[in-house]
Amino acid sequence: MTTDIRVPTLGESVTEATVATWFKKPGDIVAADEMLCELETDKVTVEVPSPAAGTLAEIVAAEGSTVGVDALLATLSEGAAAPAEQPAAKPAAAAPAASAETVDVMVPSLGESVTEATVSTWFKKVGDTVAQDEMLCELETDKVSVEVPAPAAGVLAEITAPEGSTVDASAKLAVIAAAGTVVAAAPAAAAPAAVSAPSGKDVEDAPAAKKTMAEAGISRDAVTGTGRDGRVMKEDVAKALTAAPAAAAPVAAAPMPRAPVPADDAAREERVKMTRLRQTIARRLKDSQNTAAMLTTYNEVDMTGVMELRNEYKDLFLKKHGVKLGFMSFFTKACIHALKEVPEVNAEIDGTDVVYKNFVHMGIAAGTPTGLVVPVIRDADQMSFAEIEKAIAEKGARARDGKLSMAEMQGGSFTISNGGVYGSLMSSPILNPPQSGILGMHKIQDRPMAINGQVVIRPMMYLALSYDHRIVDGKGAVTFLVRVKEALEDPRRLLMDL
Repeated sequence: MTTDIRVPTLGESVTEATVATWFKKPGDIVAADEMLCELETDKVTVEVPSPAAGTLAEIVAAEGSTVGVDALLATLSEGAAAPAEQPAAKPAAAAPAASAETVDVMVPSLGESVTEATVSTWFKKVGDTVAQDEMLCELETDKVSVEVPAPAAGVLAEITAPEGSTVDASAKLAVIAAAGTVVAAAPAAAAPAAVSAPSGKDVEDAPAAKKTMAEAGISRDAVTGTGRDGRVMKEDVAKALTAAPAAAAPVAAAPMPRAPVPADDAAREERVKMTRLRQTIARRLKDSQNTAAMLTTYNEVDMTGVMELRNEYKDLFLKKHGVKLGFMSFFTKACIHALKEVPEVNAEIDGTDVVYKNFVHMGIAAGTPTGLVVPVIRDADQMSFAEIEKAIAEKGARARDGKLSMAEMQGGSFTISNGGVYGSLMSSPILNPPQSGILGMHKIQDRPMAINGQVVIRPMMYLALSYDHRIVDGKGAVTFLVRVKEALEDPRRLLMDL
């Protein structure tokens, strides 16, 4: 008897997805509700659980393939093979020699130039039975999170790198013993968050859901699981965060006081270790201040022309290109136009040399639950408005989902940061080294302006250009910002390359 595994409902108006990762391979024994694969749509990541216990017989849709709703992903054989997936509680079920076999769990490849990581979360504890490819723990590097699957089925015999420890690229994380091995369980305090379902059996929440709960600082008790037997899925955590943002907000770590803290105050403080991403952000920003001779020049732009042009063509734009026409493509085009006239803003210092870039790899700063990241749109100067908008939407979604790779955040030549989406009226952005310029966008606000001797209300935005004065002179910085202002106040100049 076989069971078909099909693409689940992907959400309103979403008709297709890409098979991102298979956690199992043909021949693997799986438990009911165990994660089989992960699908990616334009906006969300969808995990596909096993509908029943059994053996994965065939994978029909390989990684990288595009599938529609209800498409066949794989087939599952049930019956005789199913009992084998139950936790090996009886030593007699294993071969006599198997109890002596162990498999080391090593740090996986972390990416080019990444030499160490921090163990952020263990999903299993010593003594737990694990299936092959089941997620054991999660590591944090400077930019991305890396999940570590079990290299073999068995029992987690030892954890050699506990949560919070720093490991290098070749370190051992844990040891897995053969199924049936009796292992002393770890102290109860180290047990992962698992809930008891009404059916009376333990339910392991989805790894992506655990990750999201940990990042958002939300308690497992505050989330209602909609998976089988009450299993918490990633979508359940998102709903809980939307319904109760105050309860879901993580508690911020108070700054280290310079003076002794009264006992009553100390009891009400909470100390939280900075993530590696936050540590890297702090280090790079401070390095930027210490290295570059950073100055900021300001101007303001009347957004009337851009807003009118956008309102006139936004429906046709969406209909033809399948993406909304936003402000970021106008700002990206305006910056590209200005960088051609003032190339030193698009350059960098390498020792005693100045490296001028004959291309524009535009960094678009994006806020995520774990910190600020800057995905890079390569060769933005060769793109149309539609191509830029599509790239920004795709990179932004991957940033929010934590799916950006190191390569996607490297090599930028200039950066745009939009603090206006958070309500910022004026700020001085910090350079993203080794770049020599960054443009800060801000809130659009109606203000009275003197136009042709008359006071009129116009939608105005303050612009800020922070630049490295070692390579960019004041004249060049002011000229750059004026050219951006001119292009935005008369967007037709962008079409005419004026």
